[in-house]
Amino acid sequence: MQTKTIGFIGGGRITNIFLTALGERTLPLDRVTVSDNQPDTLAKLKAVFPDITTTPDNQQPAAKDIVFVALHPPAIKNVLPEIKESIRPQSIVISLAPIFTLQKLGELLGGFQRIARLIPNAPSIVHAGYNPVSFSPAISSEERAEIELILDPLGQHPVVAEETLEAYAIIASMGPTYFWFQWQTLRQLATTFGLEPSDADATLANMLQGSVKTLFNSGLDYEAVCDLIPVKPLADQEAQIREAFEGNLSKLYKKLKGV
Repeated sequence: MQTKTIGFIGGGRITNIFLTALGERTLPLDRVTVSDNQPDTLAKLKAVFPDITTTPDNQQPAAKDIVFVALHPPAIKNVLPEIKESIRPQSIVISLAPIFTLQKLGELLGGFQRIARLIPNAPSIVHAGYNPVSFSPAISSEERAEIELILDPLGQHPVVAEETLEAYAIIASMGPTYFWFQWQTLRQLATTFGLEPSDADATLANMLQGSVKTLFNSGLDYEAVCDLIPVKPLADQEAQIREAFEGNLSKLYKKLKGV
C-alpha cells in the first residue's frame, strides 16, 4: 500500500479534508499529486501539505494508481472526457460526488470500468467521518480491501448499494450543516449565561452524545424519548422546522436523483 501513488483532481474542501486525515495516519503525502485550475487553491494546499505535488494539469493526477475525482458534478462531465486517455488500465478512479452513476462515469471515461463512488463527510477531518462507498464489479475484493485500508483514517466507510448514495449525501454528507449553526448558538448562549467556554463545550458535547444514545439505544420509541423532558422551549417552532427539513431536503433528493 505504501507504494501506491494517489491523485486528486480538484484541490478544494474535500481534498483538504482527506489530506488532513490521511496524512496524519497512513498516507505518504510525497506520493500525492493534486491538480486544480485555481493557483490560489494549490498554493494554500502546498503551504499546509508541503510534501504533495501540485499542478494545474489534470493529466498528472489522472495517471496515478488511485485517482480521486474531487469535483462538483457540473465539472465532472467536462473534466472526465479530457483525462480518459491518461488513466492507466490498472488504476482505480474514485468519484467523490453524487448524481453521476458508475455507468455514467464509465461512459465519460470512454468505457473505463474500474470505478468506485464515495460520499465524503466533513467529520473525516477528525477521523470520525461516515463515508459510504460503492464499488463497480470490475474492482476485485483484494483491491476493495486496499481502498478501504486507505479510507480507514477517515472514519467509517460502509459499502452500500449505489442507488442509496444520494440519500447518504443528504443525510451524512450535508447533515452536519443542519445542526452546526444550532450547536454554535447554544455554545455562545452558554457563555452569556455564565459558563466558561471550556465548560460550555464539555456540556454541549456530552449533551449531544447522550441525546444520540437516548434516541437510538434506549429502546424507547420517539414519543417516549421526547416525554423524558417536560419543558420544550422551542415547541412552538417545531412544525416550521420540520417543514423546512421535509420540503427542502425532499426537493434536493429529487434533484440529485434526477426525478
